[in-house]
Amino acid sequence: MVDAAQSRGLNAFVVDARDLPFDSEFDAVFSNATLHWINEPQKVIARVWRALKPSGRFVGEFGGQDNVATIVSAVESTLASRGIIMKNPWFFPSAKEYEELLASSAFAVDSIRLFQRPTSLPGDMASWLETFAQPYIVAVPTLSRKEFISEVVEHLRGTLCNEEGNWIADYVRIRFSARKVDHNIKSSPKNST
Repeated sequence: MVDAAQSRGLNAFVVDARDLPFDSEFDAVFSNATLHWINEPQKVIARVWRALKPSGRFVGEFGGQDNVATIVSAVESTLASRGIIMKNPWFFPSAKEYEELLASSAFAVDSIRLFQRPTSLPGDMASWLETFAQPYIVAVPTLSRKEFISEVVEHLRGTLCNEEGNWIADYVRIRFSARKVDHNIKSSPKNST
């Protein structure tokens, strides 16, 4: 995507969200399905605040509390049956928790809500696991990974696969909109769920 943007003459590049190098350069920052991958939300929020111009907007959507909870439970119980204990690698906060993080970093939270968004998968659950559950899968010895994924899939079949064989991921999302305010002014968050 970066190459495609650059080929169209846009200034695009890859940078770690915890280390954004910008200072008061943008009117808005938008994020979709990224923030739950970063377990240091305070660093991201502080860097976004710094990157925004005064009154700049920070808008996004990402996995919230209980996102893929059924999948995580199946993965973790299958790992435990193999003697592997792992902590959930993702950051899935409640709306209140994220609202407080934004507010403590001098963002005025205009809206924030947590909502369920069950999502049909284009393939099967094994494909989803191979793509998104890598932080868990790498804990399994290489020669056992296919068997591990098959066990998780069977564990989930009765819950997340319908009679037609279509898989649904139990997504729960946080959607928010916030504005940069002066560090000396604190605003009260509102509209949380």
